[in-house]
Amino acid sequence: MKSYDPPMHTAEHILNQTMVRMFDCERSFSSHIEKKKSKCDYRFDRPLDGDEEVELVSTVNEIIGMNLDVKEHFLTLAEAAEKFNLTRLPEDSGEEIRIVTIGDYDACPCIGPHVANSSEIGTFQLISTSHENGILRIRFKLSN
Repeated sequence: MKSYDPPMHTAEHILNQTMVRMFDCERSFSSHIEKKKSKCDYRFDRPLDGDEEVELVSTVNEIIGMNLDVKEHFLTLAEAAEKFNLTRLPEDSGEEIRIVTIGDYDACPCIGPHVANSSEIGTFQLISTSHENGILRIRFKLSN
């Protein structure tokens, strides 16, 4: 398992759900999550404009500020397949799939560590975005 930083990893989940809600896109298909800075890649048809970047950061921080509980529960593989895209799960995931929820805002399969409450994340900051060959890359960091 990757050594994900729990606050950064939970922020990634909130970023993913915010992208889904704002732009009707899929969650990131690739990510690199580290304590200092992270990045997520999305299949996207254009770059984000400045107003969209501001709204994205504002929305992510609004959700973080809601002090949402982060919990886990388990579903059978069949139940999870009905509700979630499981293409990023390892093939040896087994018959029970761990679902991580962030309040009522986000739920997705995940094997990584998370904070217990969004209040532990800090402030989401956008480092930069870029768009090339149909891929939108979002680079971000957290501050206290």
